[in-house]
Amino acid sequence: MAAVKWVWRYLTGEILVLPTRLAAVLICLGLLLLPLLTQDPYLLRVAALASLLAVFAASWDLLSGFAGQVNLGHALFFGVAAYTSALLNLKLGLTPWLTIPAGALTAVLTALLVGVPCLRLKGPYLALATLAFPIMLTGLIFAFPSFFGGELGVSGLTRLGRTRVREYYLTLGAMLVLTTAMWKITESRLGIIFHAIREDEVAVRASGINTTRYKLLAFSLSGFFAGLAGGMYAHFLRIAGPSLLAMFFSFQAIIWTIFGGAATIYGPVVGVFVLYPALEILRVVKEIRMLGFALLVLVLLRFMPEGLVPWLEHRLEPECPRCRARNAFTRRACRVCGTAVRRLARRQEVAPPL
Repeated sequence: MAAVKWVWRYLTGEILVLPTRLAAVLICLGLLLLPLLTQDPYLLRVAALASLLAVFAASWDLLSGFAGQVNLGHALFFGVAAYTSALLNLKLGLTPWLTIPAGALTAVLTALLVGVPCLRLKGPYLALATLAFPIMLTGLIFAFPSFFGGELGVSGLTRLGRTRVREYYLTLGAMLVLTTAMWKITESRLGIIFHAIREDEVAVRASGINTTRYKLLAFSLSGFFAGLAGGMYAHFLRIAGPSLLAMFFSFQAIIWTIFGGAATIYGPVVGVFVLYPALEILRVVKEIRMLGFALLVLVLLRFMPEGLVPWLEHRLEPECPRCRARNAFTRRACRVCGTAVRRLARRQEVAPPL
């Protein structure tokens, strides 16, 4: 009974009071109920792949959006984990429940190998340095085609689940758990330090915090989550190929994050679930598919430069000018301190500049 009261109090006090949170809960329920409405293999496949790519995009946001370490070669962590999982499954016959964590650990080690030499680099120099690593790994794959499969990759992996519905729930559950974990990290003291490093690393170092350690930790955490997504992606498609290390694949994570809203974790998830199905829909016009995709992104960013999710939050959930708590647009007073939200916001708009 006490647990029911706590759940009801949490729903009424945290979820139902904000439109975006209520929408997120309804969307998650809709995704959970999707196989009950339809079991179309193609639809479930698109939704499952979107779940895994959402984790991949959110892991980029954790490293680049929060910690400010811009990584243009983020597909390296995804691809390394995918190849590790595939080779362990095919060469040693290990189950995906062992190969996927092993691939994630390999991605963490790779992230450390990338992070250590790039620690002293900043801005465009860091971005260009991270871009070089997946290119080098792609060359290594082509140099040993008998082991890595060359251009065709490694195929014939064990399926993630026995049925498409089971695979769908595994990928969706992984997305919900992993993105929630990343969001909790950004809300903790560790996330505050990441944010501070992005804003002013010199000031953070002057306050006595070892920024080198935390930047390596950001690389490791990002690689771990991207690696879990990469291993599951390989077993879901039953193939791991050099396309997972391609430059465009890394850029897609950036596009999804900027589209949904950087430095939010949930923004990249929304970006993937909007843009990835849109790209699939545009397959009906193959000649102008990428042109239509680019126009969609450009038009939205023209009117929503901060991303889709922040734009919706600013309009549906104005901040209280006193305590900075977010409130539903239907409220006249802040739910925390009782300050008149709308009236004060209107006064600030018409106040003359100083």
